[in-house]
Amino acid sequence: MTTARIIEQDRKTTQSGRAKSGKWSLEFESGRAQAHDPLTGWVGAADTRTQVRLAFDSKEAAIAYCDKHGLNYHVVPAPPVKLKLQAYADNFR
Repeated sequence: MTTARIIEQDRKTTQSGRAKSGKWSLEFESGRAQAHDPLTGWVGAADTRTQVRLAFDSKEAAIAYCDKHGLNYHVVPAPPVKLKLQAYADNFR
């Protein structure tokens, strides 16, 4: 059975706003090990589902998609954001 990973999109460290916070994505996990191509040396797999990424507005929508299509899933929440509030004048103390 196919396993999916539901991931909460976290805020990038270079962003101060919350524009894309609260968005969720679904990725499929690979069931097979990757193999080396002897000719090119690249690593690849025959399973193309790992290249698919679906976007959802909420965690509940992603879970409903997995339930509808009979997918096993696990939820990966974003790590909590720790803000270090600092004034410019603190650089000179």
